Amino acid sequence: MVVLDYGSGNVRSAVRALEKVGSALDSHEVSIRLTADRAAAVAADGLVVPGVGAFAACMAGLGRVDAAGILAERLADARPVLGICVGMQVLFADGIEHGVHTDGLGLLPGRVQPLRAPVVPHMGWNTVTPPAGSVLFEGIEPGTRFYFVHSYAVPAPDPASPYLATLTEHGDRFVAAAEHGVLSATQFHPEKSGAAGQALLRNWIRSVAARLAGPHPPQASPPARSHPASNENIPAEQGES
Repeated sequence: MVVLDYGSGNVRSAVRALEKVGSALDSHEVSIRLTADRAAAVAADGLVVPGVGAFAACMAGLGRVDAAGILAERLADARPVLGICVGMQVLFADGIEHGVHTDGLGLLPGRVQPLRAPVVPHMGWNTVTPPAGSVLFEGIEPGTRFYFVHSYAVPAPDPASPYLATLTEHGDRFVAAAEHGVLSATQFHPEKSGAAGQALLRNWIRSVAARLAGPHPPQASPPARSHPASNENIPAEQGES
């Protein structure tokens, strides 16, 4: 598996979390590689796109490694992708930060916008509400908490939205995770979410392995542009969206 290295600040923590989860799986060997190499990112069994900082800065970094092309090739070949934090946000159509509009990768419909809440950033543990059929949250108990740190979010989508949306609430009700075919993403940080985050990453890795073990099921094309954890005080990365 590959963690895409495009200059984001939290790549090492994502690598460590994936290595820890992968080393505990007995059914198959999991190796994690941090790289910006295009060929490796396209060919990897699973690709993780982490992200911290501003939406526009992450999009600029992704542009330098041709992330749009990498993801287009992977999705066309039904190869799984997992976005984390701003790595989730950039999958959407666009973002508004400090009044500045920036196009996203346009793989999911929706706009990243300022979170309306009494306290911003949203920093700390929060529960989420997964939809029926979620792969990421399979076997994870209701009421399980995950670790968030962000000031921007995608509002809860229309019920007719093409992707499965896991929701949470901090002032606004917003998307905590998204699943659409082989494309998955979380607004929270699984790598900072203790046992809960490990369970989610384990589910994702197992789903990648399941695709390798059998025929790839048909995938709906993404729309074109048009174990509870404790309340441990985990230091946040600076400047996260």
